Amino acid sequence: MKISHAMPSVGVGIGGLLLWEGICRFFKVPAYLLPTPSQIFAEIIYNFSSLATHTAVTVSEALLGFLIANVCAIALSVCMLYIRHLDRAIMPFAIALKTTPIVAMAPLLLIWFGTGMAPKVAAAALICFFPALVNSLKGFNALEEGEEDLFRIYGASKTQMLLKLRFQRAAPYIFSALKVSSSLSIVGAIVGEFVGANKGIGYVILVASYHFEFARMFAALFMSAIAGVVFYAAISYFDRKYVFWLVGPVVEIRLDSPPPR
Repeated sequence: MKISHAMPSVGVGIGGLLLWEGICRFFKVPAYLLPTPSQIFAEIIYNFSSLATHTAVTVSEALLGFLIANVCAIALSVCMLYIRHLDRAIMPFAIALKTTPIVAMAPLLLIWFGTGMAPKVAAAALICFFPALVNSLKGFNALEEGEEDLFRIYGASKTQMLLKLRFQRAAPYIFSALKVSSSLSIVGAIVGEFVGANKGIGYVILVASYHFEFARMFAALFMSAIAGVVFYAAISYFDRKYVFWLVGPVVEIRLDSPPPR
């Protein structure tokens, strides 16, 4: 993202922080109700090393869950393309999984996977799985009229059609799902940490709420928000960098077999 493109967001953010600071000071809002941005930034600076360590733990859990969910979802969507009625068999269960609150499942994940990193990764993966599955399946079927027939005329195999046609058409849909999942994975990891953890952003928020350390709580929330923004920006960068073949309206065909005479 260019700096000029980020300036409107930066301006709105700075304006919102200044307004927040002014309202808290003008109305003399107690810090235990709503700390000012200056108090929150002071907490971040004072405890930056600790907050950065906890943020790194949460990000690692979120990233691992993000990768597991998206790889499994894309692989399953490919299977749905070639196995008849598999989508009808799997999709109701995927929808049921999506509609089940991750907060309700977090205690079960703790019981099943223990108190280590695994339940947080599982929570992040579960919350990321459905968007990747739906978008991938939709993308694989988003072919323009005549494209599949043209590949068949050129003697393309199923593997070639998958890699050179369907994945190409599905790329924008998959990256859209990755952008959504990038922020959801952070949320899933934090929810998993709420149930049982001794490190991570969720742990910091929970302990700070018990001790009424609201500046520290908001500082942890701010760190998680920054992590989510950076994660989203990274996915957006790869989206702009590698989804370049969809600028033109026609898919370029590069197959080993020459067209029939």
